[in-house]
Parts: sequence; C-alpha cells; structure tokens
Amino acid sequence: MKNIIKLTLVIFLITSHIPAQSLKYPLTKKIEHTDNYHGTIVSDPYRWLEDDQSAETKKWVEIQNQLTFGYLEQIPFREKIKNRLTELFNYEKFSAPTKVGEYYVYSKNDGLQEQSVIYIQKGLEGEPEVFIDPNKFSSDGSVSLAGLSFSKDYRYASYMISKGGSDWREIFVIDVATKKLLQDHIKWSKFSGMAWYNDGFYYSRYNEPLPGDELKQANENQKLFYHKLGTPQSEDILILEDRENPKRLFGAFVTDDQRYLLINVAQGSSSYNGLMYKDLENNSEIKWLFNKFDARYSVIDNIDNKFLVITNYEAPNNKIIAVDPLKPGKENWATVIPESKNVIQNISVLDEKLLITYLQDANSKVRVYSIEGKYLYEVELPTLGTVSGFAGKKENTETFYTFTSFIYPPTVFKYDVRNNKSELFRKSNIKFDAAKYETKQIFYESKDGTKIPLFIVHKKGLNLDGNNPALLYAYGGFNISMLPGFSETRIPLLENNVVYAMACLRGGSEYGEAWHKAGMLENKQNVFDDFIAAAEWLIRNKYTSSNKLAIQGVSNGGLLVGAVVNQRPELFKVAFPQVGVMDMLRFHKFTIGWAWVSEYGSSDNPEQFKFLYAYSPLHNIKKKENYPATLVTTADHDDRVVPAHSFKYAATLQENNIGNNPTLIRIETKVGHGAGTSTSKTIELYADLWSFMFFNMGFTPYY
Repeated sequence: MKNIIKLTLVIFLITSHIPAQSLKYPLTKKIEHTDNYHGTIVSDPYRWLEDDQSAETKKWVEIQNQLTFGYLEQIPFREKIKNRLTELFNYEKFSAPTKVGEYYVYSKNDGLQEQSVIYIQKGLEGEPEVFIDPNKFSSDGSVSLAGLSFSKDYRYASYMISKGGSDWREIFVIDVATKKLLQDHIKWSKFSGMAWYNDGFYYSRYNEPLPGDELKQANENQKLFYHKLGTPQSEDILILEDRENPKRLFGAFVTDDQRYLLINVAQGSSSYNGLMYKDLENNSEIKWLFNKFDARYSVIDNIDNKFLVITNYEAPNNKIIAVDPLKPGKENWATVIPESKNVIQNISVLDEKLLITYLQDANSKVRVYSIEGKYLYEVELPTLGTVSGFAGKKENTETFYTFTSFIYPPTVFKYDVRNNKSELFRKSNIKFDAAKYETKQIFYESKDGTKIPLFIVHKKGLNLDGNNPALLYAYGGFNISMLPGFSETRIPLLENNVVYAMACLRGGSEYGEAWHKAGMLENKQNVFDDFIAAAEWLIRNKYTSSNKLAIQGVSNGGLLVGAVVNQRPELFKVAFPQVGVMDMLRFHKFTIGWAWVSEYGSSDNPEQFKFLYAYSPLHNIKKKENYPATLVTTADHDDRVVPAHSFKYAATLQENNIGNNPTLIRIETKVGHGAGTSTSKTIELYADLWSFMFFNMGFTPYY
C-alpha cells in the first residue's frame, strides 16, 4: 500500500528479564479497510502487512522479532536444548544410492553440515567422490540443492538450486566425468522437473516477475520449454503453453527408451489431471491421452507400445492399467493391478517386475508382481513404518530402499529383486537408544463416529496419570499422508517424558481419494473435528491434560492449528501454527495460492465463501479471549504461503488475547516454506519451539 498515509508504531521497550505475564506487545497500526464478500462486509485492518517490501512492514518484523527473541532468551534451559539438538544431529546421514550407468549416486551429511553433499562412485566398491557440494553455493547454507537429473547417456547432469528456501529455481549443468560446470544457466523455473532428451532437457518456467514482487506475485502462465546444451536460455524452444487456461501447470517426463514425451497437465493442486504425449521417435504432434480431468493419471513406463498408468478413475484407492496411446478410450483399458482395500502409493518397474508400495493403516507394505500383474511375493520390512526408494530401470535386478519409523532411524537396505532378499547396507549411528521407547497405533472416534488412526510414541513405563506433557501433530489436507518417520528434533521431547502423538486426519490419502474428499472444500470442518477428538482422546485416556497439551502443524497444518485454537482455545496449553494459511479469503491472491482453490474453495464463490469465512483462522479470532501460549513461525523467503498470512494473524491475536499466555511470532531470514532449510537454522528453530513449550507448561527438562 504505497499511497497510504505513513504508519506509526508505538513501541514498548522489551527487556529479557520481564516475565511472560508482563509482556507489552507493539501496538500494530490499524488502517480501516473493508471488503464486500457477496453482501458480507469483512474488515481487514492489517492489510498493509501484505506489502512485505514496505519500510513499515520491515520495521514491524524487526520489532516483533525483538520481542520474540527477547522472550526466548530469558528461558534458562534454551541453550541446553540447543546443545542437545546439536549433539543429536551430529552423525552421518545417507540417502539410498541410485544407479546411474556404471556409477552410484547418493547424498551424505557428515553431521552438522548445513546442506547434504552429493557423492558419486564407480560401482559399490568404488572410491566416493564429491559430485556436488551445496555448502559451496553460499557461506551460510541458505542456498540448497533442489533437484538433480542425469542425461540418458549419463554424460551430463542438470541440477536446480533454491536461494533462501524460495520456490524459484535456477538450473545448471555439470559434466559427469570432469565435474565441471557448463555455461548453461536457466532462471525463473518453478514447480518443474528436468526431463532429459538427446542433448538437452525439458523444463517449465514462468515469465520474469516484476522487481520487488518475486516472492508474492501470482504465478500464472507456466510454459514448457526445451533447452539444448550449449545454448542461451533465450534460444530455448517453447513446447507448450495454454493462454486460455493460464493456471495450468506442465510437468514433463521422458520414457527410459527416449520414445515418448509425457506431459502432466495439472489444474492447481487438484488430485485430477490431464495427460498429453508426443511420439519423439516419429516427431508426432502433442496429443491428449487423458483430457477430461476426471481423475488422477500418471504414466509409470511404456511396455510393448502401451503405457503403464496408475489412476484413481473409478478406483479411489488406485489401480494400474495398460493404455494403448493409439486407442486411449477407457473401453480399451486393460487392468494390470486392480484396486484393493489398501492404497497403492508408489510403483517401480525393476527386473521386468512391478514393485508396489501400499498403505495399510498408514504403514508401508511392499508387494512384487510380474509385469502382467501376477502376485509373486511380499518384501519383508523390519517393523511397522515407512519405506521409500526402489529406484532404477526395468532391467536392474537390484535396488535400494530406506526404511524408517518413529523410533527407527532411517536405514538403507539393498534389495535383490529376483531373489526377494534384503540386506542391510547402511545403518544410522545416531546416539539414541530406541529400546527405551515404544510406539502404538490406536483408532479413536471423531465427532461423527469416523475411526481415525493415531500414532502414539513415548518412553516405556510411562505413568498415565494425566500429568505428562504431550505434543499432538497433524496435517489433514491435499491428499498427503502422515506416515511414521524418524526425526532428530523429536528426541528431546521423548527423553523428557513427552508423549508425541500424530493423527492421520481426513483430507490426507491414508485411505485413498474418499478419505481426501472427506476433508476438503465444504468438508474441511471434519479435519478440525478429527484433530479436536484426538486431543480429547489423549486427555480422556490420561496421556496428558489440557494444561500440558501442545499442538503443532505446518502449512495446511498451520491452518489446522489456527482453526482449532479458535474453536477450542481451552483445550490446549501451547500452539505452534507454522507457515500457516491463515487468511482463507485472500490466499488465492498470492504466488501459487490460486492452485489451492480446488482443495479449499474460493471466497469469490458465494457458497464457498460461507464455509471459508466460518473457519478462517484470521477471521475467527475471538475478541478478548484467553488463548493458549502461541508461537507463530514464518520466514521472509516463503513464497509458497506468503508471510502476510502469519503477520496479519499474529497482529490480530496479540490485539485480542487477554490472558497471561504469550502470543509471539518468530520470523526467520533466508528461509522459505521449509525445504532446503540449513542444519543450523533447523536446530535453532526447534530449540526455540521446545523451549517455549516447556517454559509455558512450567516444565524444566532434565538437561
């Protein structure tokens, strides 16, 4: 708001020795602004905070951070928690290796490196060499590796970088043999992969944004290009754009045999998409394979001139079909793997077999089938948990996978596909005694009687007397599953007798598309009811009490935390709404926010406005309410969920919270929505979160 009258902020001096009960918040200037939504007048007095480049907003950020960090610095055990997290992070971490021609490529972090390093070695017994070291991209670890793709002859590799955690990507090319950079450099790519074909690759990009608007301008009119090695970006060939549908997204994939270009056509974040293809061998026109946007379609590979496709068309838990591109009508589809009660999650084609990862009650199961769809055997996994990997080409007879669970650190296994044999390849050496802890899964009833899975992790022998601190985490949206996984950041909680609980709410994909639909659009309140019911179950069963219960959610999960705190403020002691979507009436105005309309709805629609306005975290903060101790987190380079959401929410919460619980906002610098965050920044964030949580529960950790 550049033409608005100059703002003034009344600043109260904050000193670190003042207790929480005496916090004096900056008086955030209110400027009268209203919008008329279909006859409903909605006030937006902090609209000016949407201009993150204005001097006034920058000053507001500075003052809020002074208040927050001044408060955090008074916590006597904050440094001890940070030191413990630093110890926990200080061990070697490996990804599963991927076979690239005669080489194997994997990532490794020595322990406290800001970014993991990419290594390459000849054969499994070869000497590892540094291939790409992202720590050399910047002096502070704020520039991260965001993608890596090899040419089909393995001579070259293209890689993406992200600066400060932004979704914007720059692409570079490296010679695999010499490890030297080529002159190729591509800018303004976003939401794109790199699909190699011959002596170049396909990628997607946007037009260069206006100066100063890079992190907030709406991302529309994505285009698909082909870049030929050795040429400037200005000469890249435009492959596809859709001026009539500026909000479509294009993702390119080239089959291993270089025969076909597949183009995924997405309409925002919807689970439904279209699919196009081009016969590269015959240089055909780009043609539609699926053009009705009536389901999700993804080509796995081409086999005998047919595409192997995973889809949820008339199969909410997914099925695998074979489709002839010359006769793509559904009457000609052949079912290879039918839908079952468990959700098909991932598929790999190896040794002329199908390796299929299923979800069974939010736990991984892996089954192997012939290429024709005949069941062969199941891959034996160590325990209940989550598996990832199985990368490779259909002629490969071995592959690698990573297995993890809440108290099972990520472990890499080598898998012999032909003989169905797994062997330990790399084990984590973190200083953590998993034998002291236990994990259980229960199913509780939500408000409408729906059974919801809940994972609970805690120290063995825990006394269920209602006095234990607890942290409840969830997400509930965008068809994303919450699965068991290990995190170093969680260990200080478990070591201090905190109960960690993770709920698999509706809106995710734990039980397929039907589960997703039950938590989106007009059904979004189901998600909040599911989360509240999880909190009530933990309290009712004496795992904790409302005075010892913290809740945490990130992104769509930040929205979740904001909504349930408004609806049941008395149920929680501490709340962490992180990088949340808090303004449900204006989210679609910024960067990629328009893509979430298929998930949430839009305030531009009169009927959808009603349910959005009914739960929007920003618009449902009660006046003069006693809210839980709340630490909002966001970051200056978050161009996924722009910081304005958290700015406006925090200002409104500070204005209306009348209790003694603090309401603070922590605004990180040179960090985005989360991906690529450096090790030191991660440690600092969680030291602050857990310190804030313990301090406001009146609980002193043992170290």
